[in-house]
Formats: sequence, structure tokens, C-alpha cells
Amino acid sequence: MKFVQDCSDRWDVEIHWVEYQDADPAFVRVNFETASRNGEPFEALIRKRQYLPNPVTRFCTAELKIRTIHKYLKSLGWEHNETMDWVGMRADEQRRAAKIADKSRIPLVTAGITKSDISAFWKAQSFDLGLPNMNGVTMHGNCDLCFLKGGAQVLSLIAEKPERGIWWAKMEALALASKPSGAVFRSDRPSYKSMIQFAAEQKDMFDPNEEAISCFCGD
Repeated sequence: MKFVQDCSDRWDVEIHWVEYQDADPAFVRVNFETASRNGEPFEALIRKRQYLPNPVTRFCTAELKIRTIHKYLKSLGWEHNETMDWVGMRADEQRRAAKIADKSRIPLVTAGITKSDISAFWKAQSFDLGLPNMNGVTMHGNCDLCFLKGGAQVLSLIAEKPERGIWWAKMEALALASKPSGAVFRSDRPSYKSMIQFAAEQKDMFDPNEEAISCFCGD
């Protein structure tokens, strides 16, 4: 969040902050000071749906990001749709890029920009995300314990900072109250509550080579 504000301050650009809300017009304008910091928009969406997103039904990205942005733009009088979006894919993400028919929507691909170019750009800046980085890759990412991340990665992030797991465990408990069976983000691995316990006991429970599931607007 601070990174977004840094972009605005250091590059002198106006950034429009919007959040999902479960009320008309389905978005609310916020700023760095007033933006939610404890997953409130995501929780509101889960309470509205009364079930959790999962690898098959990934409604979180669509509702919290894509549709919220579209509704805000339309409120400004911009007749906007998904096919008008620019997508931040790189030239070394050909599997994803192949799914985009209109190549003008993926300018970094057509310009041949790769992960190393992005890394070089940020090394030349006076600020960045401030996350641990291993050869251009960070385990932390935008959504800290996203259920699409590999189990070993999630467990490692919980072990690093146990309080990360609290919100996710709370959401599974919330869903459990309205849906007694299957109320977890992933049915193929332990709940977040269980992972918090395993991390505290320093136990391994996942294959460290398990790959994450892609979560991208173009997928």
C-alpha cells in the first residue's frame, strides 16, 4: 500500500484508489490514509456470497479488482470493458500471452520486456515494494496467503509471521458457520487454522516443489 503512495508521490501522478463494497454503487473511493488494511472488502464479499473462493471458483480477483475498477470507470462516464484493458504480462510469459488475441493489450510482450528488464528498472529507482526478492521472485506477493500459492509457500509465510494466518482462518470459520461442510479455501489441503498450528510446531506438511496456481486477469 505504501508502494502505491510512493508511486504517486515520487512520480507526481494521481492514483485513484477504489475498494469493493457490498452496496451501490459497489465501489467506494478511498486514499492511502482511509484504505482498508485488514481485508475488510474481501470479508464483505465473502459474507455476501456466503462461501469461499477456491481454485475452481476464483471470484475474488474478478469482484474485488476487475469489476470494481470497471464500475468506477463507468461512473466517470467511460464506457469501459475488459477488452480495453492493458495487461501487464511480460515477454517471458508466453503461455499467458498466447491467450490474449489482441496483442495491443500486452505492450510489454510486444516490446520484448522480460523479468530481467523489470528488475533492472526497479534497481534504478529510489524505492520499490520492499519485499524479499530472489532472482526477481518474491514469495510474498500481492495477496499474502492466497490459496493459489503452493502449500509449502503458505506454510513458510505463516511460520515467518504467524499473524498472517489469522484472517484466513477467520474466513474459513465464518464460512463454516453458514456451510457446515467443505468451508475451506482448498479442499485438497489442511485448513489455515491447521497450518497455523503446524507452523507453530515446526512441522513439514507439503511438497516443497509444489507449484502455485496462476492467478492473473488473463487466465
